[in-house]
Amino acid sequence: MAFVEVRNTRLYYEDEGAGPAVLLVHGWGSSGRVWQAQLPDLVRDHRVVTLDWRGCGRSDRPAAGNTIDGNVADLAEVITSLDLDRPVVVGSSIGAVFATDLGLARPELVGGAVAVDGPGYWPSVSMRDELLEIRAALAADRAGVIAGWVPTWYAPGASAALVEWTTRQIIDSSGWLDGLMDESVRWDPRPRLPGLAVPIAYVHGELDAQVPLEVPHTCAALTPGARVHVIPGCGHMPQQENPGAFTAVLREVLADLRVAA
Repeated sequence: MAFVEVRNTRLYYEDEGAGPAVLLVHGWGSSGRVWQAQLPDLVRDHRVVTLDWRGCGRSDRPAAGNTIDGNVADLAEVITSLDLDRPVVVGSSIGAVFATDLGLARPELVGGAVAVDGPGYWPSVSMRDELLEIRAALAADRAGVIAGWVPTWYAPGASAALVEWTTRQIIDSSGWLDGLMDESVRWDPRPRLPGLAVPIAYVHGELDAQVPLEVPHTCAALTPGARVHVIPGCGHMPQQENPGAFTAVLREVLADLRVAA
């Protein structure tokens, strides 16, 4: 097991393959395991680092530092500590927030960003209110709320075993993650996207009930050269719901971003 010490916190990572660097960043409460179906293909010709960010998976669970800015700072230090040469940072869900903000704040470190079903902004007050209601309910019954919420992340017909596996990971994650919800409802990169100095692509599940397709299309329209790639029949976790289709799109995106960088 490999750990890197970042801002007084041990973060678990796996580092495989050789070639252009890719840093895979999971979403809220899960772990680097969400990318396991992509690894056998990508490591053939990429150096692929999967990370469990603080509070998640096999990493430490400190009370401090689990903010958007804190996780972005962690990613910057991971890139430097592991001597990654301007990796493409692929972020899922709130991991896409971290990847986008890292590209905005530290473009010299990043070769590109991929936002996978990322909440670029919340298109309605009701969606923001719903997330805040979930946030409040977590304090009273964290396991029960998560068990009821996670199934809605997936498209109808998704494997029950996959949903249960994801649920277990998130229940096991740190409660300190919950504060990220308060930040995410306020996070809105739209005014900054026209100035993004690294190439970015948006990959999104067609049936995502958490973040509608309106969001990546709006963000891409504001970002020079950005494209939206839709994975048919998938919800909020397309890398798990249809790994083959997702990996094929990711390969296309990585090639395009390397040309654009």
